[in-house]
Amino acid sequence: MKLAHQQYGKDRVRVMKVTRNGSEHTVKEVDVSVALEGDFVSSYTSGDNSTVVPTDTMKNTVNALAKQHLGGETERFGIALGEHFLKHYSQIQKVTLHLSERMWKRLSIDGKPHPHAFSGNSEACPFAHVTCNRDKILVESGIKDLLILKSTESGFEGYPKCEYTTLPETKDRIMATSLEASWTFQKSPKLYGEANRKILNEMLAIFANNYSPSVQTTLYQMAEAALKAVPEISRVTLKMPNKHYLLINLKPFGLENNNEVFVPTEEPHGQIEATVTRD
Repeated sequence: MKLAHQQYGKDRVRVMKVTRNGSEHTVKEVDVSVALEGDFVSSYTSGDNSTVVPTDTMKNTVNALAKQHLGGETERFGIALGEHFLKHYSQIQKVTLHLSERMWKRLSIDGKPHPHAFSGNSEACPFAHVTCNRDKILVESGIKDLLILKSTESGFEGYPKCEYTTLPETKDRIMATSLEASWTFQKSPKLYGEANRKILNEMLAIFANNYSPSVQTTLYQMAEAALKAVPEISRVTLKMPNKHYLLINLKPFGLENNNEVFVPTEEPHGQIEATVTRD
């Protein structure tokens, strides 16, 4: 028998850091998963734990390094963690880290931002995936669960039809999706946060401003815009489920429905995905 592949690590390590600037506080909360690959075969095949870094040590490392390295850019924290494990443990060949952020929005009290009170923001989840090995570091950033919608400037027509096709063609429909987007850096930007904001802004501008003949077309245009906006990224992957809003038949009530009243649906939904690269 041969052990074809192995890795192990610590999942769901949650940590929050409060940064104090006088009376004004900033909070940063991340959920970290750590996976190690390397010389751990004997722990599987012969019960030898001499190379096994305890997963509890991984958790403690995340917590300890958060004090110095957890700041505005999640990517930098992930890189610091990966480099730490490679530096301190020669048996490790590869470290894979998945970091997702819970967003906290500063409360506004009597029209003024409160210095240390926040509300949970459930709109979207920024994330970073960092892979470190002995000769390179790969950083991927992105966002998931970003619900976006436009009430017009979207259509779908010219598709093949058969005896099972009931969907009517349209030049005017609601377009909605829960966007998951990720982009891979071929070199480090000056500021990850600034690059990420620019990418997202450009993609959302395409979604809002361009007529969409299909989710596929809009997805490709959004990825193109991201690649043009930030030269440091080499590829963009987008997942865009088509969240259907179906026109309700109001004729039984003696009413016309001129693209005004819809029923929101969660499932079934279309699922459109693609990766766009520079070459």
